[in-house]
Amino acid sequence: MIMELPDSDREKGKRMESTIMKRLREGKFVLIAEIGVNYYDIAKVRGISNMDAAKLMVKEAAEAGIHAVKFQTYKAGTLAAKDSPYYWDINEEPTRSQYELFSKFDSFGKKEYTELMEYCDSIGIEFLSTAFDFESADYLDELMNVYKISSSDLSNIPFIEYQAKKNKPILLSVGASDEEEIDAAVDAIRRNTDAEITLLHCVLEYPTPLCDANLLKISTLAHKYPDVYIGYSDHTKPTEECDVIKTAYNLGAQLVEKHFTLDKTLTGNDHYHAMDPDDARSILAAIDRMDMIRGCGELKCLDTEGAARKNARRSIVSAAFIRMGDVITEEMLTFKRPGTGISPDMIGKVIGSTAAADIEEDTILQENMIVYGR
Repeated sequence: MIMELPDSDREKGKRMESTIMKRLREGKFVLIAEIGVNYYDIAKVRGISNMDAAKLMVKEAAEAGIHAVKFQTYKAGTLAAKDSPYYWDINEEPTRSQYELFSKFDSFGKKEYTELMEYCDSIGIEFLSTAFDFESADYLDELMNVYKISSSDLSNIPFIEYQAKKNKPILLSVGASDEEEIDAAVDAIRRNTDAEITLLHCVLEYPTPLCDANLLKISTLAHKYPDVYIGYSDHTKPTEECDVIKTAYNLGAQLVEKHFTLDKTLTGNDHYHAMDPDDARSILAAIDRMDMIRGCGELKCLDTEGAARKNARRSIVSAAFIRMGDVITEEMLTFKRPGTGISPDMIGKVIGSTAAADIEEDTILQENMIVYGR
């Protein structure tokens, strides 16, 4: 069971620290469940209200270890013209008009999203929702610590600037965009706020075939924009090996956003390429394993390498009997394992030193056996 937070913490609402930004600043992986509007279908098949379905999905996401949940806030009439064509797989979602599709899923407003934010706070998972109009961008400001801007609004500079003026960190998806468009969007944000930016590689193909994932774009973004965080909005179908997410992470995507469902067999909207709670657990476990494998990256000898370092390296060794008082020459020396004596990188000082005692052939030289020249 998920423990609810005390009322004093719940009342803090948006003032609670952003889990997303805290983890990004600490260099930790972030997984966001894009619930979007999938709760409408879950409500229908389970015979529960839309709100109960949304809360159920939030609860399942939190129990899976997901760090944040994201919804989509829009009204069909302000989002799409009535003759707007589809751009998704109609074998999975047969609706052929964007307006018609969005009209099915636009009943929630400020009251409902406030209730969802409060529920998210109560169980310790961060709430956010993508705003698709100015009105929702305004009322969501009271509910979120972070703004998410969709790839579909990447060229909508006035709307980007409007949200940037809220002076909160921004997650910006850059699907279906050219370099100049990304530059313009980033510039629009920076003209209006110093808040942190996260750029999310994204492919606007639902679902995205593995051959179109183009994950190397992640490292390109990281190289071109070194002063922002880098993420990935994934539309590929989940794989047992989590190979897409692992590859994205290893290429520099510190944050991953992926559609979320409780039933991947459902047709319609964003179920067919979504992760479910078990997928999310597998992703988080895979990232933990990647972190273990990747290590800390410091250029130093590991504690676990100590014995091997000592025994596999070489020392300066006498190649012949050396009498006490002899001046040591290069011909008297060789290099052999183990590395428990004077290191070969000291050969320049050892040559020309004097033997402090008789040194038998095949002896590992120690500091007390020689007197360095002055």
